Amino acid sequence: MTRTVAAPRVVNIGDLRRLAKRRLPRVVFDYIDGGAEAEVTLRENSRVFDAVTFRPRCAVATRSCDLRATVLGTTIELPILLAPVGSSRMFYPRGEALAARAAGEAGTAYILSTLSGTRLEEVAAASRGPVWYQLYLVGGRDVASASIERARAAGFRALVVTIDTPVAGLRERDLRNGTKELLGRGWSMLPYLPQMLARPRWLAAYLADGGLMRFPNIVLPDGPMAYADVGAALETSMVSWDDLRWIRDLWKGRLVVKGVHTGDDARRAASEGADAIVVSNHGGRQLDGVAPTLRVLPEVVAAVDGRIEILMDGGIRRGSDVVKALCLGARAVLIGRAYAYGLGAAGEAGVARAIEILRADMERTLKLLGCASVATLDRSYVDVPFD
Repeated sequence: MTRTVAAPRVVNIGDLRRLAKRRLPRVVFDYIDGGAEAEVTLRENSRVFDAVTFRPRCAVATRSCDLRATVLGTTIELPILLAPVGSSRMFYPRGEALAARAAGEAGTAYILSTLSGTRLEEVAAASRGPVWYQLYLVGGRDVASASIERARAAGFRALVVTIDTPVAGLRERDLRNGTKELLGRGWSMLPYLPQMLARPRWLAAYLADGGLMRFPNIVLPDGPMAYADVGAALETSMVSWDDLRWIRDLWKGRLVVKGVHTGDDARRAASEGADAIVVSNHGGRQLDGVAPTLRVLPEVVAAVDGRIEILMDGGIRRGSDVVKALCLGARAVLIGRAYAYGLGAAGEAGVARAIEILRADMERTLKLLGCASVATLDRSYVDVPFD
């Protein structure tokens, strides 16, 4: 039975962040928490929500609220999907499978990263809800084709192609902490080893779960790709629009393009056969200094004009943030750090608590707005200082 995370102790996502920081070694916590370069975009992704204010309908009796949304033809119980977060196995043993199970129990979807430490078949089997597979082309087209076929056979319902990683972003915390060395291989890890030894319970669980990170869904001729090789692999496997056409021909299911920043790219993704896009700047982990995603969202909504579905991620820490994104045109949102903190804090129970916090926040916000359903949210419920 999954243990619970006590509500009086954990009342918001920030509480889960503090618990994760206490349990995880610095190298792992900073991997979750950090962004690229000066982390400007990381901070602005959250700050931009403060600039959007609500316009409630008062004296409206709203005794219950309908949080259900339909995304790519599937009804989910709340408009929140769990975003692909790489290397989640290092946050907690079998981390990807546990997060997928928590998502399924909550009635929503989990998106598995290519850079997963858990086999995609195990993740699919763990969830009672829909699972999607996020694709990088690391290893080349043959390796990617094999992963796509495995995902199809395992029952993944959508393929999410990330287009904003021609190279890995400069994550300065990871460089200082020796992330590549500690999670990679060889004697170069020794100067950084005290970080892990400072968290002996985490270290014992990590070693028992297989130790050094490898990616079983990226199978090369000599075996699964090692963590240390990913940065170089990304630089030789960027996704182009030509690649998207090839992927569209290979994958007959729903196709999602993640990493859209502009209306022009949104229109291009629609014309290339995408069924949905994710307005995303990779949580501020790629190009620092780009606009926060909530600010970009209205431009993208106007550009596609209802032709495809629009999802959004970045900076979401409260249910009221979700509501604001829906008011500005998102069909649903993806959360990354919000549930990753929960996973790092307490495994499956922490992920479940993160989802429940956001669900309760949304219900309360809708009642205070005088709105009975997320389906009726629109721009009239908010004041927006940007277009």
